[in-house]
Amino acid sequence: MPLSEFSLIRRFFTEQKITNPSTQLSIGDDCALLSIPEGYELAITADTMVENVHFFAGADPKQLGHKLLAVNLSDLAAMGAKPLSVTLALTLPKVDEAWLTAFAEGFLGLAARYSVDLIGGDTTSGPLTLTAQAMGLVPKGQSLKRSAAKPGDDIYVTGNLGDAGLGLKIRQGYRCGQPGAALQRFDQPEPKCAEGLALRGIANACIDISDGLAGDLGHILEQSGVGATIDWAALPLSAEVQAYCDATGDWRLPLSAGDDYELCFTVSPEKASYLPFECHKIGVIETAPGLRLHKAGTVHSLKAQGYEHFS
Repeated sequence: MPLSEFSLIRRFFTEQKITNPSTQLSIGDDCALLSIPEGYELAITADTMVENVHFFAGADPKQLGHKLLAVNLSDLAAMGAKPLSVTLALTLPKVDEAWLTAFAEGFLGLAARYSVDLIGGDTTSGPLTLTAQAMGLVPKGQSLKRSAAKPGDDIYVTGNLGDAGLGLKIRQGYRCGQPGAALQRFDQPEPKCAEGLALRGIANACIDISDGLAGDLGHILEQSGVGATIDWAALPLSAEVQAYCDATGDWRLPLSAGDDYELCFTVSPEKASYLPFECHKIGVIETAPGLRLHKAGTVHSLKAQGYEHFS
């Protein structure tokens, strides 16, 4: 007998142990209830993943569960918010118990690592669509925003750029000698939660790289009313991404490919010594508007626009 909506929820998504004292009421009522500690603000984000838009048909459900939560936690990291809780909405073409078991394992496994409580959600029938809404806590006045970059700030990124984009190319048929790391970055990104928390009080502006460096840095420039120049030679590229760029001539991949989920942030030079983790300085914030790339003695004007669903 097929599982009903409520038996599906009970079977796959109610075994998680509640870990946060802010969670007053979880799954099982019309709403969840959260208490917000005095002196804190609630940061809220939501992301949707649609089959054949954000992931390929037949994708590993455990990886999908991990990635759905990871992209939401990445948004919290970019705001300097400590993850707290999440809601989950699943639109499923059918009830596939093996698929749900694997999806829940990926989703709840990552949730457990970051002490994130699953506090509610919804299930319905339709084309495969996965939506999560994540909430986090940040001390009042300490959130990281896109709108506070200042001329003279240095621009930094965590990790390497373009690996997830190369992973997508590999999924689409590109042959790479060592595909494992790129596929891992594309299928199971790791949110930079610890780095986001550490940037409070150090970074002026911050964003996560979900739609490509140029596009996401462009959001900082637009909202801060500034421009920037970045240095191609300073971009942190894995050996595989560098080999792809050399073989294809597609040097724009590390600038435009999405799904890296690294952090891009700006720091005034006098605070650079306070950065407590490894990161890479790639450019500088300037007064003149626009985004420029210095590469091999030539300055290229970059379109500061990332992936858009309705373009």
